[in-house]
Amino acid sequence: MAEEQQKLLLDEHTEKHFTAGEIVRDIIIGVSDGLTVPFALAAGLSGANASSSIILTAGIAEVAAGAISMGLGGYLAAKSEADHYNNELKREEEEIVAVPDTEAAEVAEILSQYGVGQHEYMPVVNALRKNPKAWVDFMMKFELGLEKPDPKRALQSAFTIAISYIIGGLVPLLPYMFIPEATKAVVASIAVTLIALFVFGYAKGHFTGNKPFMSAIQTAFIGALASAAAFGMAKVVQR
Repeated sequence: MAEEQQKLLLDEHTEKHFTAGEIVRDIIIGVSDGLTVPFALAAGLSGANASSSIILTAGIAEVAAGAISMGLGGYLAAKSEADHYNNELKREEEEIVAVPDTEAAEVAEILSQYGVGQHEYMPVVNALRKNPKAWVDFMMKFELGLEKPDPKRALQSAFTIAISYIIGGLVPLLPYMFIPEATKAVVASIAVTLIALFVFGYAKGHFTGNKPFMSAIQTAFIGALASAAAFGMAKVVQR
């Protein structure tokens, strides 16, 4: 009867967890920098009275360089994470062979921290001794808190960040493609980019569990501050 009730509760309860955290994180990194950096660059050049064609050329060059740089950074970060996991995996494999009693004691200690008594955790310890692979997996997860990374993660991260940066970076440059006069283009660029930052900030807050509206305001404010600083600095230097 208890098993039937438990099954009924599980069938009725469906947990909604967001499982694409790493991809969303890469998109956030790429889009946020892509929207902000070219936006500030375009505003700064507009403050220096550069023409729309020059601003557009410089902006596209920055977007290309930024996408490569950010993508490479994402690749190296994911590669370092994978290398760290593999090094720790090799060390654990060596330790369960070299000092099995010590490792078994560590398993017992970990289980005891979860409230598992000795008469309960000893069968687990004995079972792990007979299965080295499961033993290593247990230590990696519960002792070191490490999950096996996706072998495709490095390339996926690089591609996601780079594409996101390009998409974000083209937004503030769009007005300069259609408006020859930079003084008018910068106004349109500010309006379009602030709207994009607000929408992006709202979406970021929604996916990360923060207050969407507050996240939208903060994201738009940071972008506006960066562009205003670049514009003002260009004006000061020009004088």
